[in-house]
This record gives sequence, structure tokens and C-alpha cells, in this order.
Amino acid sequence: MQPITMTLWLLLHLALLRLGTTRPLVQGRGFRAAAVAWPSFFDLNSPLEVRETIQIPNNGSAPLLVDVQVFVTNVFNVDILRYTVSSMLLLRLSWLDTRLAWNVSVHPQRVLTLPWDSLWTPGLTIQEALWVDWQNQSPQAQVDQDGHVELYLALTTETNCDFELLHFPRDQSNCTLSFYALSSTVMELEFQPHVVNEIVSVKREYVVRDLKTQVPPQQLVPCFQVTLLLQNTALKAIIALLVPGEALLLADMCGGLLPLQATERTAYKVTLLLGYLVFHSSLVQALPSSSSCNPLLIYYFTILLLLLFLSTMETVLLAGLLARGRLRAARSPSPTRRGQQRDRDNGGPNPEEATRASGAWRSWAEAADHTFFLLYLAGVVCSQFVFIGLWMWGTCESDPAPGKAAPHGGQPRL
Repeated sequence: MQPITMTLWLLLHLALLRLGTTRPLVQGRGFRAAAVAWPSFFDLNSPLEVRETIQIPNNGSAPLLVDVQVFVTNVFNVDILRYTVSSMLLLRLSWLDTRLAWNVSVHPQRVLTLPWDSLWTPGLTIQEALWVDWQNQSPQAQVDQDGHVELYLALTTETNCDFELLHFPRDQSNCTLSFYALSSTVMELEFQPHVVNEIVSVKREYVVRDLKTQVPPQQLVPCFQVTLLLQNTALKAIIALLVPGEALLLADMCGGLLPLQATERTAYKVTLLLGYLVFHSSLVQALPSSSSCNPLLIYYFTILLLLLFLSTMETVLLAGLLARGRLRAARSPSPTRRGQQRDRDNGGPNPEEATRASGAWRSWAEAADHTFFLLYLAGVVCSQFVFIGLWMWGTCESDPAPGKAAPHGGQPRL
């Protein structure tokens, strides 16, 4: 009976601390719709719900210090096409509320468990969140005899992330989760954040390399940020994108070794070009796009398409000129023998002259084809080295966000 009596006494004491002011509850459909980082226990189908507000604990002239430990348990579903990342977090919030302290000589119970809505809690909002799903709809807070409060909140959220995809698929990006306490001011509340990596699974396309926390300076409302450094393992993109592209380019260079007069060469080149067009159409849908600093692979595969197109057009043009030269040599007799051919009953072209003219056209076309092949081979090798250099050492600075680039934009500052 003693713990029950102690709990009832503390709840009665908390009821005396409630103020008459009210605030609206953030609306949404279920827990996934709202990006507000506190659970809701009201009927969200009603048009408006209000609840009484408990005043923030007074810490004198200094703001109330809330210690926050963020346990990152899982990061999954990294979608570079939508620029989103899903993560599972466990928040441990602790602060001191001397109004909840009691005398253990009178009430020997040292720790009590209370509903979270029966005492003051910092309402958190994740700025980048698209939705937040709470695993526990009725979290309980633990209060000790000195008034120290501990509250655990487990959540799954999908947040926006500005991926740096210039070096895709060997890209690294910093994804930030910004937690704001919009119901308080920096004069009333201050966060002291810490982050712990609790991820045990490494079978992911994107892996977490580092975790950091910081408190942004000169903010109007209390906030803290958790930054995740994500790195792409690149295996899937290399197998699905780079290997087929390089194989098609190598096959095109080998096609240049076929004789120009062979009809199979033209068919071979056209087949490669059509196959690469199909590959390129699916590639455009697989690679992400951005307003600035697009992946270098987009430009690389576009250059490959131009090289294949140039190689195919060279084969078609030279083969066409060679065929026209043969046809012209076969139909046009030699001028020196034109008078003699008029006297002949079966007038026709001189076979020797036709063969000589056809040989001249063929030798010229083969020389041009050989020169183009050497230049094409040198261009392909140079483009590969240029791409490797840009991919490893190239940098690109993304354009500033519209809110920061606007003359009167940006986040409010003190």
C-alpha cells in the first residue's frame, strides 16, 4: 500500500502544478503522419484537441539542462532517388525537476513510474522528418527521490537527406536529424546531446561510418542535431552499371578490327548501338538527378553513347562510300578506251580499269578507317583516365538551399 499511497500523493502534487493555459495538439492520421516527436494519446479524428500544459521546471537564472542520449539502432531503406533515409532511434531524456522530489524518511519509495503526460516533458519536433512512427504509445517516466526524471522514447522515422552523389557509387553523405523544442526558448531550456551507435547489422548497401551530435549556435528555440555519415558500398552499382558499360565499349573497339567491306561489321555496330540505347534508357531511371552536382556516371555514360554513335556512323559512312566507289567504277568505262568501246558490239566497262578504280576507293577507305580506329582507341583510353581522375579527386560544391540563398531567407537567428 505504501507505493500506491506515494504515487497518489505525487499525482495530487502534480495536479496542483498545472496551469490554465492550453495549446493545440498537432493533427495527423495515426502516428506516421505527424513529424512531432512526442506520442499522442487523443482521438486524432476529432477536429481539435487540447490538453493542459505543465510549466517547465524553474532552474533559476540558468536554462533547464536536459541530457539527451540518442541510440541509433538501425539505418535502412536509403533511397537516393527520393533523397530519403529511414532510421530507428531510442531517445533517453533526463532532467531535474525539484518539484517532484520527496522526503524518503516520510515516503520510503525511492523510484516511481509515472505516465509521461502527468509531468512536464520537452516536446520535440524533427525538422527533416516526413513521418514518425512511435513504438510505444504510452511511455512511462521514472522519477527518483531527488526529482531526477528519465524518459525513454523509441521511434522509427523517415527523413529527408541531401545526398552528395557526385562520386556515386563511391559516395559519402552526411544526413542530419534536427530536434527542436518549439514550446520553449533558449532562455528556458538547453540540450546536452550524446549519440551511441547501436547498429549491429552491416548487410546494407549504405553503412553508417560515423555519428556526431552538436548544438547549433544562435537559435531562437532549443535544438540539437544528430549527423549520420553514410557510405555506399558500391558493389551493386558496379555490377549493374559499370561492368555492362565497359563491356559494350570493349566490344565496340573489337568491332573495329572487322574488315570494312564485310557486311557483318555494319550489322555488328548497329546492334551494339541499339543494345546500348536500351541500356541507357534504363540507366537514366536508375541514377538520381539533382539541381547541382549530378553524379559523374551520368556524364560518363552519355559520353559512351556519343562514342558508340560516332563509331557506328563512321562504319556506315565509309561502307557506303566504298560501295558507291565500287558501283561507280563498275558502271564508268575508262576515257582512253571510250572510243574503242563505241565500236564494239557488246560495249561495256573494261574489267581491268574497273578493278583498278575499285581498288583505289578501297585502299582510301581502309586507310581512313584505320586512322579513325587509332584516333578512336586513343580517345577511349583518354576518356577513361579523365573519368577515373575526376571520380577520385574531383569536387563539387552544391548550390545553397533556397532558404539560405534568399536575401531574407534562412533560419531565424538571434
